Amino acid sequence: MTSLQRRLWEAVEPLHAVVYFAPETAAAAKAVGLPSWWMGYFAGRVAPLGPLPEPPVTAMLFGFAPRMVARSLPDAWKYAEPAVVLQSRMAAVEVALNRILPADAPFEELADLLEQAVTGCDYAARPLAAAWSSVARPVTPAGRVWLAATVLREHRGDGHVLSAVAAGLRGLETTLTHIGSGAVTREVIQINRGWTDDDWDESVARLTGSGVLDHDLQLTDSGIALRQRIEDETDRIATGPLEALGADGAAELERIAVPLSRRIFDDGAIPLPNPMGAPRP
Repeated sequence: MTSLQRRLWEAVEPLHAVVYFAPETAAAAKAVGLPSWWMGYFAGRVAPLGPLPEPPVTAMLFGFAPRMVARSLPDAWKYAEPAVVLQSRMAAVEVALNRILPADAPFEELADLLEQAVTGCDYAARPLAAAWSSVARPVTPAGRVWLAATVLREHRGDGHVLSAVAAGLRGLETTLTHIGSGAVTREVIQINRGWTDDDWDESVARLTGSGVLDHDLQLTDSGIALRQRIEDETDRIATGPLEALGADGAAELERIAVPLSRRIFDDGAIPLPNPMGAPRP
């Protein structure tokens, strides 16, 4: 049975994840001088934290190979300052949401609910979520929806990293347990996370040797239990937003957000499957 915390993530994630696939976002990064799509991705993802170098970004985004992050940071800041990247990215994704979703989409009501959920976030050891929570609230309802959805997804994402590390997994190993569960594929993930075949083989050997994966790279019984512990802990430490909403508020947020998130998928704005492993809710 899907947890309430995960249902909230599934309902809200597409509202955030438009930023990774919308042509408006790519065009905005190019317009401020960033020469590659991935430079725009990494600079845009961490812009509220300032001009960071590669090591802390790799630590936060530990599903990515360090060499992949290093190809973009800190060089991105030679082309555009973080504040410029942030402003252009937020403006672009707002345009994208208004293009994809219907003109009568209840952005204001949804923004109010998402912002109420954000009040329940605890930012201890959650640097990405904390940074995005410090960004000034946009004036427009669509902008407010995207920013609040971003804080919520980075809050859960930071918590997932904490849970995986506590379980003794490295970044690629965590990814391999996700693949072993059937949620995503190697073909989707490897090229989008920058891991070499040697990296892959080394992590596979570690997980098969410890009994987490079988020789078909599927989760064993022990692997299933490990993955479930990580998901359960991720849920446990993501309870704050649901408590802030209350049962009625959470149900209302889901009622409003799910049709909009389905529209995003049905429009083709986010592919299925995708690197986040996000389903159509």
